[in-house]
Amino acid sequence: MASQFFLLVFFLFNLASTHGDQIMLEDGYMVTTVMDGHKLNVNPRAVQLRSSDLIVLDSSKSLFYTLPFPISQDGVMVKRLSGSGDKGYIDGEPGLAQFNKPKSFTVDLGGNVYVADQLNHVVRKISSSGMTTTIVGNYSQTGRQDGPGKTATFSSDFEVLFVPQLCALLISDHGNQLLRQVDLKQEDCITGSRSALGAVKFWVLGLVLSCLFWLSHRVCNSPLCYPQ
Repeated sequence: MASQFFLLVFFLFNLASTHGDQIMLEDGYMVTTVMDGHKLNVNPRAVQLRSSDLIVLDSSKSLFYTLPFPISQDGVMVKRLSGSGDKGYIDGEPGLAQFNKPKSFTVDLGGNVYVADQLNHVVRKISSSGMTTTIVGNYSQTGRQDGPGKTATFSSDFEVLFVPQLCALLISDHGNQLLRQVDLKQEDCITGSRSALGAVKFWVLGLVLSCLFWLSHRVCNSPLCYPQ
């Protein structure tokens, strides 16, 4: 009996030692606090990097904030991006829009934010200017219906990810055990603003016209343009 007891102790000791050997802690990493939510009354649930700022989701208040990036060591300046602070379902201006327990969000190449507004069962879009709209989903019901934005339905538990290679959002619809895709507009998958794109187009047009003028001037200075 005693021998069996010692064998059991020996087995448990070796089992614990084996699991301990599997833990390998790497050196060279450091943790620092860059924003104290207690001081700013912000409870960060998720964060995403945009071109010139960080976007922070406070899911408890259904609010989105922006922080300048890189973050200054002199102090954090938090600016509200969208949300009134009340739970609900309202599209519109930054201070009027309402969300209901958004779980995750993602950012496209143009700086637009897409929100998995889970308790409203819809995907919302916050433009770079802060205007909030609904792109897909049905507020009044849950489901697993595919199709155009107005008829598509989701569960009350889903997350969203922007995939630039597809120009689409991938939806991890946990409640329905589905992986779903939302095709975006091409303008949402182009880096930079529309104004910048317009400036590039005008620059290219001006360059082409200048080249044509130069070529016509060279040709018309030849004897072919001025017959003797």
